[in-house]
Amino acid sequence: MSNATGRVDLEFIRQGIAHEREAAIRIYYKGQMLHTHYCADFICFDAVIVELKALEQLTTREEAQLINYLKASGKQKGLLLNFGAKSLAYKRMVLNLRESL
Repeated sequence: MSNATGRVDLEFIRQGIAHEREAAIRIYYKGQMLHTHYCADFICFDAVIVELKALEQLTTREEAQLINYLKASGKQKGLLLNFGAKSLAYKRMVLNLRESL
């Protein structure tokens, strides 16, 4: 566990935020479960995927990672937190999972 992950985990506990650390997200291809999975840093309240980064700045690569996690999990809300910049940077993401009629 990285220092940032450990600190965030402790803060979630301190704040009473229900969460799962290093949550496995199963991956399906055409209805078949693959023998691999994604590993989200946190899933909070069984609804929000939280990914931690330590980069100079967030890029589309990190955004794509979170979008893949959202699609695979069926969750709609995600949060990227970047501790690597001079000040905390974040990006909120919402995936629209409307089903086709």
